[in-house]
Amino acid sequence: QLQLVESGGGSVDIGGALRLSCAASGRSSNNYVMAWFRQTPGKERMRIANIYMSSGSRHYADSVRGRFTISPDAEKNMVYLQMDNLKPEDTAVYYCAARSMSTPADAYNFWGQGTQVTVAS
Repeated sequence: QLQLVESGGGSVDIGGALRLSCAASGRSSNNYVMAWFRQTPGKERMRIANIYMSSGSRHYADSVRGRFTISPDAEKNMVYLQMDNLKPEDTAVYYCAARSMSTPADAYNFWGQGTQVTVAS
């Protein structure tokens, strides 16, 4: 089993930056796909970035491409989400998630508890 714990959320002004951290434990994340999702009230949870830990291949949703960066630290078993030029529409609960390489795409089965990000408007 893989346990995930997010940290780093908070409140920030428009145009500001935050870095979210996801600490993985229980096993190495090297053979997993790690992702960040976000969710606002009344809407479905949406994947905004993912990274294949073994290859480093990354993908971003259009809404965050060019502003957010997902990055790994394999030695520390961590994944980060650097969020720059934040906008009010980025306000959401952000979740770290993981799936093994053999799990179907978007069938993430390990989740953190979520961390709130609020961008003042």
